[in-house]
Amino acid sequence: MNFFKSLYIHNRFFLYISGISLIFLVGKWVPFLAKLSWIVVWAFVFFSILDIFLLFRLKNGFSASRTVNDKLSNSDENNIVIQLENNYGMSLDIKVIDEIPIQFQKRDFNYKSTIAQHSKKSFEYQLRPTERGGYEFGNILVFASSFLRIFSRKYLFDAQRSVCVYPSYIQMQKYSFLAMSNRLHEFGLKKIRRIGHTMEFEKIKEYTDGDDARTINWKATAKRAQIMVNQYQDERAQPIYSLIDMGRSMKMPFDGLKLIDYAINSTLAFSNVGIIKGDKTGLITFSNTIETIIPASQKKTHLNTINEALYNLDTDFSESNFGVLYNMIRKKITQRSLLILYTNFEHQTSLKRQMPFITALAKKHLLLVVFFKNSELNEKINSKAETVSDIYEKTIAEKFDYEKRLIVKELEKSGIKTLLTNPSELSVNVINKYHQFKAKGLI
Repeated sequence: MNFFKSLYIHNRFFLYISGISLIFLVGKWVPFLAKLSWIVVWAFVFFSILDIFLLFRLKNGFSASRTVNDKLSNSDENNIVIQLENNYGMSLDIKVIDEIPIQFQKRDFNYKSTIAQHSKKSFEYQLRPTERGGYEFGNILVFASSFLRIFSRKYLFDAQRSVCVYPSYIQMQKYSFLAMSNRLHEFGLKKIRRIGHTMEFEKIKEYTDGDDARTINWKATAKRAQIMVNQYQDERAQPIYSLIDMGRSMKMPFDGLKLIDYAINSTLAFSNVGIIKGDKTGLITFSNTIETIIPASQKKTHLNTINEALYNLDTDFSESNFGVLYNMIRKKITQRSLLILYTNFEHQTSLKRQMPFITALAKKHLLLVVFFKNSELNEKINSKAETVSDIYEKTIAEKFDYEKRLIVKELEKSGIKTLLTNPSELSVNVINKYHQFKAKGLI
């Protein structure tokens, strides 16, 4: 029974049958072809049996496996590697089908190639998930054909595997490496000159050539009878909180990814850079209630805590309650902190409802309100209007774009820092703002 389940008829089989049938049909009028047709039939039967023998003579003639990480990075291209091994003493034509998780809706995946005798081969492909959560890989199917190509043998390899798609750790690692090597400018991150010097005292030490004379500690100099200077270090360990709005306004998708996922990826990348730079990072998520509170910390394990919390986030269809957010921050965060609020305002009316709470937060903390440009509207604005319908659509797009710019002016008029950005440029722009605040001594 297993034999028949594994035996598949190759496409050429039907071509051979058609050719033989044609010879038999013509042989009714041509005696020579009538005799030849039976020779062809027996030759076909012989080669068919030979093909089956060649394919099924080895019990384990072929093997295949898949290499995939336990965690996939959301919104990034993740490499999946398939390893193949031919144990036959002949080359094979193969077709590989990998059962990809259902979330990708990729039903046309197959890989065709030729693999030499007693050799190994591998190939890789990329998957770009756009949703966090659990993904199930299925089996690997391989259809192997000999040089005769009459039949194919199906190999089924049990490669079922569960993986989890987490916030973009690839993006986080990219910015982490660049932050440690001071090469952040390579991805559009600006190098900003720091104004003045910080005044966080570290220790008193003996004066050496090159020390700033303005840092001389005259009392310590009088006691020690030699010149002593104060040594300062950069102000570090500043508390920074990412505030993620989980209301319905963050469900809007761009390039297959919801706004909340852009905010989550940016939060993970930014939190890692903040910890590398010596600051404390925390997380607060909210909609109509407070969903998550992770106090700011700079421990090495703290990033894992943030990552696990971000993994489980999702939006709902409720209206975000900024009043609840303000009351919680007023009670829980007493030290002046940098608050990065990821939200989205499409109309001035939605901003005005939340403006009292945003203004109150900005009085006690350094608040950066981050919201998003509609990149699809930008395409419509920049396109050429050729019909009346195009003119209407372009006018409406320009109206929405103008509304966004009015929101920025309204916030800036109240002294609130803002960042209006394309979703794809979110992480870079947020980290640039962070560097700008640090350089100006605002935090």
